[in-house]
Amino acid sequence: MAAWRFPTIILFIATGLALHLTLRLIERPLFGLRRPITPFVTQGVCKGTLFLLGLRLQVTGRAMQARGAVVANHSSWLDIFVMNAARRIYFVSKSEVAGWPGIGVLAKATGTVFINRDARDARLQKEIFEARLRAGHHLCFFPEGTSSDGVRILPFKPTLFAAFFTHGLEDILSVQPVTIAYIAPRGQDARFYGWWGELPLMTHALRILSRVRQGRVELVFHQPVAVKDFANRKVLARHCGDTLRAELAQRLPEGVMRQA
Repeated sequence: MAAWRFPTIILFIATGLALHLTLRLIERPLFGLRRPITPFVTQGVCKGTLFLLGLRLQVTGRAMQARGAVVANHSSWLDIFVMNAARRIYFVSKSEVAGWPGIGVLAKATGTVFINRDARDARLQKEIFEARLRAGHHLCFFPEGTSSDGVRILPFKPTLFAAFFTHGLEDILSVQPVTIAYIAPRGQDARFYGWWGELPLMTHALRILSRVRQGRVELVFHQPVAVKDFANRKVLARHCGDTLRAELAQRLPEGVMRQA
């Protein structure tokens, strides 16, 4: 199965990337930070990739239209395709991803915001976040800071929420929690889609690509909340984390959910 899926998906993504980059040459000088065209290409490529993979996406709730950001749990490289297939969005990722073969190129092309964990860069990163949010971009954060095994949600890092409480942004922004729940193929470990620890990316990808019958992924858009309704970043982070844990426990098969 992987013998035809892998090259087909790679060719499909490469074709979409070529179209994206071509359109961006026109879009950038005309619209600057705004991207009124290319996100539709990204969304189409991600929907097509999930189709070729055979992974069914089930969406509950509605993506917010108000200005703001999305926070989701993170358990797999598949999250990028799942979130982009469901809505046009821009990711916030650790700076190391920019240098990853293949994935780094895709991330840069699609407008990912890269962050450096060095505290000395915190001010600059806040300014970048503010510019993108004020431009109307819906940024997607993974507050766990790393991927999990898919059957638990790691503690949220409040630091990533600090950008929402600067320069009056708290008065105009909303945050929408989003739960991503992977349901493994029948007979497989519940952590089948989780990519964590030292597991090589290619090993994990080939294991998924080799499956004839895939499981599914359930995406839940929760009610957006106004940033101004929370006292500080820690309270907002706790609310989002609690919301996602409660929903993941309901979505996974009984007894599968684990504590972080």
